Amino acid sequence: MTHDDPIQAQLIAARRTQILDAATKVFAEKGFERATIKDVAKAAGVADGTIYNYFKSKPDLLLGILNRLNESEQRRDDLAQISQGSVREQTRAYIKHRLEVIQGQGFEALRVMLSEVLINQSLGSTYFEQVIQPTFDIAEPFLKQQADQGVFRSMDTALILRFISGTFLGLIMLRLMGDPKLIEQWDNLPDLITNILLDGLAADGENNDESAS
Repeated sequence: MTHDDPIQAQLIAARRTQILDAATKVFAEKGFERATIKDVAKAAGVADGTIYNYFKSKPDLLLGILNRLNESEQRRDDLAQISQGSVREQTRAYIKHRLEVIQGQGFEALRVMLSEVLINQSLGSTYFEQVIQPTFDIAEPFLKQQADQGVFRSMDTALILRFISGTFLGLIMLRLMGDPKLIEQWDNLPDLITNILLDGLAADGENNDESAS
């Protein structure tokens, strides 16, 4: 079989998922530094060497987890979906999905992974270059298209993307710090974020922000 064989591709994807699930669990329980490839292999139920068939190192495993969390491969289709039907409803659905993915990853696992990205400068730079920047590159043409069609205002799309990304990251950090209000209201965030992104904070008739255009 070759890698073009759909069955082989499914098997590879399933094994990668199996390993990433195990690594997420192990990193959350032991911490990134204390965890070993052997620990991950044991949790995944595979031989140590099998891990290296899919991931070249422990940092590569961490990047794989973060890339899966980012849903990089399906991001283009997700953004395209927003332009179909009601922009408000599709935006809300997209934000709701992203928050559910983040919560589903497990906040203890996120604590370990994000702290390692912040501490390890090389890993942080690689994460930005391989995961974050490609996501910006996918999203920027979408925002420009929506602005050209009059759906969104014309603004600095690169900066807006960083504002949105920073909003999500900031919410995650507050949640990791145990903010009780955020924990209590987490399920209400899709409506709140959608309304702020599309309407801003100004009351009706008080939107005097033309200078930001």
